[in-house]
Amino acid sequence: MLTLCAVTLLLVCPASSVTQDSEDVHPPTRTYLMSLWHNRLYLYTAAALSCGLWLSLKMVLKRHNLSSEDVSLVKTAERSSHQSRKEMEVHVSGVKIFYGSQTGTAKGFAQELCDEVKTLGLPAEVIDMKDYDPDDQLADECAGKAVCVFLVATYTDGQPTENAQWFCKWLEEASTDFRYGKTFLKGLRYAVFGLGNSVYVGHYNTVGKNVDKWLWMLSGMRIMTRGEGDCNVVKSRNGSVQADFLSWKATFLRRLQALVEGEKKSCSGKCKTGGSCKGKKRDGQQPEEEEEDEEAPLQSHSSEEDLMESSSDEDESGLQEKKSAAVVDVEDLGNIMSSVKKAKSKEELQGNGHMVKLSRVKEIGDEGERREMITPALRNALTKQGYKLIGSHSGVKLCRWTKSMLRGRGGCYKHTFYGIESHRCMETTPSLACANKCVFCWRHHTNPVGTEWRWKMDPAEKILEDATEKHQNMIRQFRGVPGVKPERYEEGLAVKHCALSLVGEPIMYPEINTFIRLLHHQNISSFLVTNAQFPQEIRSLVPVTQLYVSVDASTKDSLKKIDRPLFKDFWPRFLDSLRALGEKRQRTVYRLTLVKAWNVEEMLAYSELIALGQPDFIEVKGVTYCGESSASTLTMANVPWHQEVVAFVQQLADMLPQYEIACEHEHSNCLLIAHTKFKVGGEWWTWIDYERFQELVKAHEESGGQQSFSALDYMAKTPRWALFGAREQGFDPADTRFQRRNKTKDISGC
Repeated sequence: MLTLCAVTLLLVCPASSVTQDSEDVHPPTRTYLMSLWHNRLYLYTAAALSCGLWLSLKMVLKRHNLSSEDVSLVKTAERSSHQSRKEMEVHVSGVKIFYGSQTGTAKGFAQELCDEVKTLGLPAEVIDMKDYDPDDQLADECAGKAVCVFLVATYTDGQPTENAQWFCKWLEEASTDFRYGKTFLKGLRYAVFGLGNSVYVGHYNTVGKNVDKWLWMLSGMRIMTRGEGDCNVVKSRNGSVQADFLSWKATFLRRLQALVEGEKKSCSGKCKTGGSCKGKKRDGQQPEEEEEDEEAPLQSHSSEEDLMESSSDEDESGLQEKKSAAVVDVEDLGNIMSSVKKAKSKEELQGNGHMVKLSRVKEIGDEGERREMITPALRNALTKQGYKLIGSHSGVKLCRWTKSMLRGRGGCYKHTFYGIESHRCMETTPSLACANKCVFCWRHHTNPVGTEWRWKMDPAEKILEDATEKHQNMIRQFRGVPGVKPERYEEGLAVKHCALSLVGEPIMYPEINTFIRLLHHQNISSFLVTNAQFPQEIRSLVPVTQLYVSVDASTKDSLKKIDRPLFKDFWPRFLDSLRALGEKRQRTVYRLTLVKAWNVEEMLAYSELIALGQPDFIEVKGVTYCGESSASTLTMANVPWHQEVVAFVQQLADMLPQYEIACEHEHSNCLLIAHTKFKVGGEWWTWIDYERFQELVKAHEESGGQQSFSALDYMAKTPRWALFGAREQGFDPADTRFQRRNKTKDISGC
């Protein structure tokens, strides 16, 4: 390169300098220099070309080096960023280990698992189920990234251990309660290990299986197959319950480590419809290779869901009823008979069984020949729904408002309107049968139907005795439950009110008057609800604390569409029942259930029905949607908002000169219109003086019915917070309002 520069400098020298020095240079050299001078143009071109090539090559090499360095830096930065994100992203925040233990085995396993989890660098916590409030806390586990482990033992007769009873009871009820919804625990990751003894074949690991099932029904996601420890060393897979737990624990820890590292599902979930994917799994469902142990319980979920529902006047269910339900209504037997008459050929093939049932319905002889109302299939269905059955035709169930008030979370609308103590109220019925098949039935028509009493009959004394005992037993299950107030627990054991509105038509029970008298003899108030299809029974009814008539529609067509009564003369019966109600001197109530798009536009007709019966009070309540059912076309679109109910009530009250809006219970989507005779000195007296009522009804009984009394004789002043327009909107300030997760407003009613 230096030579090239020298030649270039020489070539650019002026000609004069060459000439001046030529005398000092030898002739050959001079000839050479002269030759270069004359060919300088070619030399200039060659030099310029060489410089250009060299500079170009230099720039190319420099760019290549820079590009390599940039790529290396970018890759280094990406790796650093990815590692940083990976370190920052937490897939598992910790492990919560719940135990239900009677002898301490499950508790020991829980502590052992906790220590193992901590060695992995994860926080872990052991929780005694009796100290944990699932109603308040379990839903919060869905939002966090904790993994919940349930180590539960099965105790006597397949029951939970003492410290797990409330947790399991809550979980069972929540899994069948439409107010919680099927996705209430979506996002909860859990694993279950059950402890049992296969010697007890019918109850082996029942609690573990149930907890697993209930969590799954609420959309919890299993992170692994349920484990089962067997105390029977003969049949234990690993030789002992401890060895079973160690095997399960090892699998759990491996699965936990995979979750910590952010392991995802093996299937993207984008398989074509109708295709098969062994790795595909939904929330809470195991892939095919992990489902072997779960197959039996999971297959039974659908049938159990169809039958299990929480039902009462205050406690409804939103579970579906399939067309293949095993319970057959009495009304349907008539349809079967019609089909038999139309197709005699089919009668010979399949009619024998039906004809036997029909003949038993039609032939009514002595008491011993009558059949029981509660058939085995019906008993099984109602038991799964949470009913405590009494004898052959009665039942009792704990209302959700009873549970709520035990915990200081408010009472039902009857507490707001009439001063009932919800935690001391027993909800029962002496007749599970009904004469209607209402579209909003909370039982989805699993209860029997009929137009008259055709069954065996239990004595009223036995029904009341068993109902009180079973109710008290259900209250006792709340002893020590987190949040339950001790003073209310003690009060709840003494029944003060009885709501005869659980299910069916209580006025159908032939001994209903005896039953009511027994209630009053025990200083228990009586609230009886009838569907206005039995006017003679209403007239012959002895005085009750408060008598309700359900007025679900105001015209013949809409009543037929909504209540779907069995009687062909249902409309005359309905009107006559309202007239019979107007003849009563004690407190009477119309209960209006508003179904949007079905009966809310019948304002004038409603006012005419109110004028017919002249009730003391009118309860107006938005319909409760209790879930999809093949027996009803009701949807959430038919449920009016509270503001819509208020607007309806205001318009209705304007059409009734002797009535005004008195009270409101926003939480139940319910309002009370009261007769102005209960407004004394500008103040409402809609509450009930229960002690005074007991005195009056006792005097009435002792006088053989000669000493009568009226609704105005046992009224009490309504507190300010219960009045319409109050800031509390009917919620007792002595209690604390509680909203469930993701529930901004409860429009379901009570």
